Amino acid sequence: MPLPRTPSFDLTGKRALVAGASRGIGLGAAVALAEAGAQVVMVARGREALEPAVAEMVAAGLSAEGMVADITDLAATAALVERIGPVDILCNAAGLARHSAALETVEADYDVVMDVNVKAAYFLAREAAARMRAGGSIIQISSQMGHVGGPDRAVYCASKHALEGMTRAMAIEWGPRNIRVNTICPTFVKTTLSAPTLDDPAQREWIESKIKLPRVAEVEDIMGAVVFLASDAAAMVTGTALMVDGGWTAG
Repeated sequence: MPLPRTPSFDLTGKRALVAGASRGIGLGAAVALAEAGAQVVMVARGREALEPAVAEMVAAGLSAEGMVADITDLAATAALVERIGPVDILCNAAGLARHSAALETVEADYDVVMDVNVKAAYFLAREAAARMRAGGSIIQISSQMGHVGGPDRAVYCASKHALEGMTRAMAIEWGPRNIRVNTICPTFVKTTLSAPTLDDPAQREWIESKIKLPRVAEVEDIMGAVVFLASDAAAMVTGTALMVDGGWTAG
């Protein structure tokens, strides 16, 4: 009897679109996919951060190109995906937070969080799936906060819980087309966006009390999860959340 063979993590010949790719988790995802052999299209709103990131990847011998776009502009998103053409992988790392006590939340903050974290994520996935090749993988960067609650995070938690729900529903609909749809749910990751929270002693103490492992996450901790979900190694993984939370949601 022949031995079973480990499915490949190699992404050579695959084409990937990464949104929110100019920094932080999005840049890490773009690097991880390119290092695994994918041709990566990096999308972000700001040219100033995107162009140096793309240039550095190309200088490192990785296949990368950049496109400036605001994915909250749905017409522009549709045109962008049409221009890029069929992809095998979508990794959406675009997201933001506006934290406040629930009694103090203002409508403008609610709207901007939902526009990016929910509405843009929904329609970007729809546009990509409509043109996706068979065997495609859609990866939404969610959060542990899509599974729990937290102080001053009612709007953010609502947006990530919504992202988790849409992911499961899309996985059901697109499964017959062999398109897999999953989320990655990180804990707090050291990035420029998380720096104000992590630099606050009280917030840092609360975060470290929740994480069971003895540190806060780094961008590199998310990169392997991205490659796994994009690859044939995850060929039977869909409609699920991959927790990279240091044990936060374990209890």
